[in-house]
Amino acid sequence: MSYEVVGITVLWTFLYGYLIVASVDFGAGFFSYYSVITGHENKVHNIIQRYLSPVWEVTNVFLIFFVVGLVGFFPDSAYYYGTALLVPGSLVTVLLALRGAYYAYNTYGSSEVNNKAYMAIYGATGLLIPAALSTILAISEGGIIREENGRVILDWAGFFANPYTWSVILLALVSVLYISAMFLAYYANKAGDQGAFGVLRGYALMWSGPTILACVFAFFQINRQNPEHFGNMLNIAWMFLCSLICFLLAVYLMWRKRYLGWSFILVMLQFGFAWYGYGRSHLPYILYKQVSIYEGFTNETMAIALITAFVAGLVILIPSLVLIMRLFLFDAKYVRGE
Repeated sequence: MSYEVVGITVLWTFLYGYLIVASVDFGAGFFSYYSVITGHENKVHNIIQRYLSPVWEVTNVFLIFFVVGLVGFFPDSAYYYGTALLVPGSLVTVLLALRGAYYAYNTYGSSEVNNKAYMAIYGATGLLIPAALSTILAISEGGIIREENGRVILDWAGFFANPYTWSVILLALVSVLYISAMFLAYYANKAGDQGAFGVLRGYALMWSGPTILACVFAFFQINRQNPEHFGNMLNIAWMFLCSLICFLLAVYLMWRKRYLGWSFILVMLQFGFAWYGYGRSHLPYILYKQVSIYEGFTNETMAIALITAFVAGLVILIPSLVLIMRLFLFDAKYVRGE
């Protein structure tokens, strides 16, 4: 396996980690606010806060690793994506700052943070951040960025008029809510909080349908946007079929209220198959057809150093998350709120 393939695989793995961990985080923020306006606050708010308290500070580590690694491994990507992501990147930075401020005030006991206006901003960021980040996938399919007279230009009119752009944004929104609801339902059941479990299970089943429909819609929009990529996806259709099977099994277990831990593992596998299938079929391009992993790769010495550092980062980060879960999230007393 070449350094280029190893490098992009490591980066894609960090981004997958962010997809799962951040989805639970962002969806929890939305459901926390939604529970306030629907009168379910007393049932689900405490469960959500018990999840968020120990993990909110480490969620963005995955994203930071990915951004630094993308520029380090593929310097040409900064030239093209630097201009394209100026607006969505700035928006995400502001939204993350607002979200972090809410977490900080909430964690350290400010009573003001429970105001509905603060909760509304907090809930909105849970949807706006993934929507903004998902635009990267839409841009990466090509046809949006062009280079004229040594300048990188993003066709904003074409970007917003493109159905594929909105299919990706829609998929990001419903996936966040689905992943988060599936995990929080499992967590509520483990805590023995049947009131919260009933509400969150309803959310999980409610968002499962829109998620699979959005996946199908985005899948076929790729054919219109980038037929070559779509053809590559058909060549590894088994990965997407495995994703569908995992989805059906996960929803079935949630519906039957059985083996909910395995249900969430199946959710992770569902998105894992789809995520790596999409990434594999996208190769060798990071940006069709302007940035290839082979043409814009860093030198060999830097590649070895980066791969070593990032693999070491995974080796440290994943056990750290497991330790947090064992000490806090899945501790018998903590999960019951004692």
